[in-house]
Amino acid sequence: MPKESGRKVVATNRKARHDYLVLDTYEAGIALMGTEVKSLREGHASMVDGFCTFYNDELWMEGIHIPEYNQGSWTNHSARRRRKLLLHREELNKISVKIRESGFTVVP
Repeated sequence: MPKESGRKVVATNRKARHDYLVLDTYEAGIALMGTEVKSLREGHASMVDGFCTFYNDELWMEGIHIPEYNQGSWTNHSARRRRKLLLHREELNKISVKIRESGFTVVP
């Protein structure tokens, strides 16, 4: 049987829809290290305490817990490090304007 091709959602923040009124939804990539990818493929991630902030006109995700990879060595990542979200510049500009002018919050 051939492998399934396509994309798979590895983590969602279901609690965000309960705690916040979600006005806009964006699909973004995340800049990850090698062991983070392996840990996510195993289905280990917690986005409950996550939030997003702007640094140097880039959107960063903080408070996300991706545990260390079980079989990783000294190259393992920090479980709660800041991770860069990969969005188009136009989308980043829209989000930053909404945060500055309206006081909205960005949750992953």
